[in-house]
Amino acid sequence: MINKVHNENCLETMSRMENAFIDLTVTSPPYDNLRNYNGYEFDFEAIAKELFRVTKPGGVVVWVVGDATIKGSETGTSFKQALFFKECGFNLHDTMIYQKENYVPLTHNRYEQSFEYMFILSKGKPKTFNGIKRLSKLAGKSVNRKNTNRALEGSTRNRNESTIIRKEKLAPNIFKYVIGKKTNNGNHTAAFPEQLANDHIISWSNENDIVYDPFSGSGTTAKMSRVNNRRYIASEVSEEYCQIAEERLKSVWDKINIMSYNRRQNWNEQRRVYSISRNRAF
Repeated sequence: MINKVHNENCLETMSRMENAFIDLTVTSPPYDNLRNYNGYEFDFEAIAKELFRVTKPGGVVVWVVGDATIKGSETGTSFKQALFFKECGFNLHDTMIYQKENYVPLTHNRYEQSFEYMFILSKGKPKTFNGIKRLSKLAGKSVNRKNTNRALEGSTRNRNESTIIRKEKLAPNIFKYVIGKKTNNGNHTAAFPEQLANDHIISWSNENDIVYDPFSGSGTTAKMSRVNNRRYIASEVSEEYCQIAEERLKSVWDKINIMSYNRRQNWNEQRRVYSISRNRAF
């Protein structure tokens, strides 16, 4: 089951999992007919309940979702889903924003839609948080404390009550990414960026943890899990997308195998040189 893409409905995959089996889920389901998943539909409530069952205490589900606009009004499906997750027992740990830097302009009487929600749902208190740091634009500068709010908490103060701003600071809960061809997600029409999956995998899991994606698509979550030395499980109903995912994963496994082989060769060479040197010493 582990380190495999399962060509089936995610409910089938989760039915074979024990309780409290998954450390982290990172996924983006089809929503409000905005995404083309070859006509497949899913039972959201049943999936939400199963995700709660298979998630470990302290585990996290990252649910990336947006809303359609129908007859001039947004559906609000994203909020309804977040609230249902809470009914299932999850905590709504954070409501994050996935901002698309190169969004597609549309013609209508509202501001351009450039983001989706990333609901961070935890089963109790998250057991892991490896916060991503960003470079501060004001790094190294001294700011008068009287003119500085508490957003600079954690910076160092000198005797003159000024604040020296640190080089790095914890990232805000708005993550910005470029979408489209530059995301390297094969031919999938609605894949999120690899960096998005990478950032959440780093943030909410540790090496050797099990990361799940119930709507795997072209395998972005699985690929970035393998890149970051996590184990993965993926479910995808479309055979076409499974094939794309397998190709992307194969390239990662090949690189890992080559690196492992090179490390073994280097180690064997070091042992050989050490053995020769030791024999000469005697």
